Amino acid sequence: MSAEPVVWSIAGLDSGGGAGLSADQRAADAVGVHLCPVAAALTAQSSRSVEAVFPVPVEQLQAQLDALATDLPPAVIKTGLLGSAAQLAVVTRFVDELRRQHPVALVVDPVLRASTGAALADDALLRAYRDELLPRATVATPNRREAERLVGPGAAPQLAHALQSLGVASVCITGGDEGGDLSLDWLATPQAGGWLALPRRHARHNHGTGCCFATGLAGALARGFVAADAAVIAKMLTTAALHVPRDFAGAGPGPVRPDAAFMRDRTLLPALFDDEAPPHAWPGATRAAPCVTGVYAITDNGHHAAALFAAGITTVQLRLKRGDGEPEAAWQARLREQVRAARRPPGATLVLNDHWREALNLGIDFVHLGQEDLLALSREDRHALAQARHGGLRLGLSTHSLWELARAVAWAPDYVACGPVWPTLTKAMPWRPQGLGNLGWWSAMAPAPVVGIGGVLLPEQLAEVAATEAQAGCVVRGLAPGSAHGADDWLAAWCRGRAGSAPTGAPDWPRPSL
Repeated sequence: MSAEPVVWSIAGLDSGGGAGLSADQRAADAVGVHLCPVAAALTAQSSRSVEAVFPVPVEQLQAQLDALATDLPPAVIKTGLLGSAAQLAVVTRFVDELRRQHPVALVVDPVLRASTGAALADDALLRAYRDELLPRATVATPNRREAERLVGPGAAPQLAHALQSLGVASVCITGGDEGGDLSLDWLATPQAGGWLALPRRHARHNHGTGCCFATGLAGALARGFVAADAAVIAKMLTTAALHVPRDFAGAGPGPVRPDAAFMRDRTLLPALFDDEAPPHAWPGATRAAPCVTGVYAITDNGHHAAALFAAGITTVQLRLKRGDGEPEAAWQARLREQVRAARRPPGATLVLNDHWREALNLGIDFVHLGQEDLLALSREDRHALAQARHGGLRLGLSTHSLWELARAVAWAPDYVACGPVWPTLTKAMPWRPQGLGNLGWWSAMAPAPVVGIGGVLLPEQLAEVAATEAQAGCVVRGLAPGSAHGADDWLAAWCRGRAGSAPTGAPDWPRPSL
């Protein structure tokens, strides 16, 4: 068994046990990483207020870091409350020294003001953040007011852009302390951007949410997830921490207390909305009734689709690509011919890949979109697709990562495809194979029925897909004309996997896929 990843948290010690290093330790335990708590400041505070802050001398901060460097080198360093520009300089030197030896991510949670409103950073420290620490940051996680102190007023997307212009690789402007029915965080990463949203949970005991979020994100980075996926995990963790009923002795808000089971709670999976305009409502019902089941065949030929239907396959995707330079009239004619040749029987499902407007024109009520196709839609196209969905158009979406799964939540699809389950040569992609473990996790957590896709070349593999509780499994080359196994073999394999003595089951955590 490999050792837990190590995260250093350089932050303040809250004498009331709510925020700072106390909150960081609870979050790290829930995420499954080893936390090294490095005290940058001692605070005199209770659940009601911060009475005083005492930065530790720089030589004491240096001594703590020196003691850890050779014995417990970090995968990630997270900073919270820093007491002075001199302390910040010690941190930046240490980050640079460690990075010369091995990769180290840096998560900066700029604690600049107490929840009571008291300022915790002077002008010199603010300049040091802007000039020294943030340019080294892998991710910064300020709330809106902290971001405005660093870069001036603005809406969350503009604040994130301003922070990135300082050199921050990824930014998440947290909004858990704002109003509204949704808790909204603005995410800006190389992988994805938009509003991470969950229905707001009103909780009296909410002390330390910012620390919890930043440490959860740091822990997810340490476990190998990229920034966008780590933000999804941090959102789930922090929201779960607000939902633990308990008594608290203090007169003010008690601390958030995340639990390790948060990664298996489907209600915690956030939605990712790509538009800069904040969403106003949760996307609605999820986990729609299954619309695709069993063997899901994919072909690029309408006559072959008809043969698959005749052989007993009930779901077939017609994957057609427009040729480079193919005239519009020729493309439309070819598409009509292939759809007409498919001859879908009553009760069967024909899915058209990518071309949703053409599907509507041809009377096909089911389309599948890849995430790149979804992102390529203009605002007008998005509105038109949403209207078509209200009119009955059914939608399947590809997903390869947690942030793509979160984007799927925002669209409330009829199914999500999880892949590639195994290595595939069907199309070039950057993703690691998901494996059966991730497919099982998807099946337990996704907002809609799950279809396993990618690398299913043998009936035995399809039986393994069925055992994960996925709703369907895609077969491409294995059902191509002349393949070694016929439709009966694949249908029998699916039934065999479904009828197994016990499901494969889902792990507590998925593996990183990028």
